[in-house]
Amino acid sequence: MYPSLQAEEACSERERLILEHLSQVRLIARRIHERLPESVCLDDLVSTGIVGLISAIDNFDPSQNVKLRTYAEYKIRGAILDSLRGLDWASRDRRRKAKQIEAAIAAAEQKAGRTPAEEEIAAELRVGLEEYRQWLVDIQGLAMNSLDYTGEYGDNRRLLETVSDREEHWPSRLLESSELERLLAEAIERMPQVERTVLSLYYKEELTLREIAEVMKLHLSRISQLKSQALLRLRAYMEKRWPNERGR
Repeated sequence: MYPSLQAEEACSERERLILEHLSQVRLIARRIHERLPESVCLDDLVSTGIVGLISAIDNFDPSQNVKLRTYAEYKIRGAILDSLRGLDWASRDRRRKAKQIEAAIAAAEQKAGRTPAEEEIAAELRVGLEEYRQWLVDIQGLAMNSLDYTGEYGDNRRLLETVSDREEHWPSRLLESSELERLLAEAIERMPQVERTVLSLYYKEELTLREIAEVMKLHLSRISQLKSQALLRLRAYMEKRWPNERGR
């Protein structure tokens, strides 16, 4: 076979694989985009994901016993996250609101001796219920990294993944992980059922917020509010019972 013909066939196969996996790029980009502020352009994420896909196709080694789709997902997600890393769309006002809500949840819980209702949190903030709910929408795009360590309900699980290979089976590490997971389960059990359902569908079933809205027959903005509130409840609960110094 002539070199030119081989090159044409290789190019044709490459294009075929790119087209075949474009839907995968769009799916991953949409899921990441759901966690970002509205100002972030979905098309930009898709374009970056395509670059990751092409890199996956060009560097794929079948002898490693890994499916191309699995390897492509890793490269697509990595490319998109790399493009986002170091950027910060959150204004100081939005970060301040997140901190105020978290503090209000903790204060209302301490006063009531139970998980506070939305009205109680709003009262603690000295704002109306509708204004409070708008705050929850405003902070939707914030990366709540301090919650990422909390078991299966976060992406990075920082505390559980800071253990090196040689230390991961140390009794002290296993005890910390077990205790952390216990606290997380306890925190989730205490929150309202509707918020637990949103977290489960979003993180466990991996539905988009729009899909969750359809399943639960609620408005998309309401699902966004419930997700933000649930995450802040978890963070307030965990930070009170698991100080940062303990997890380091």
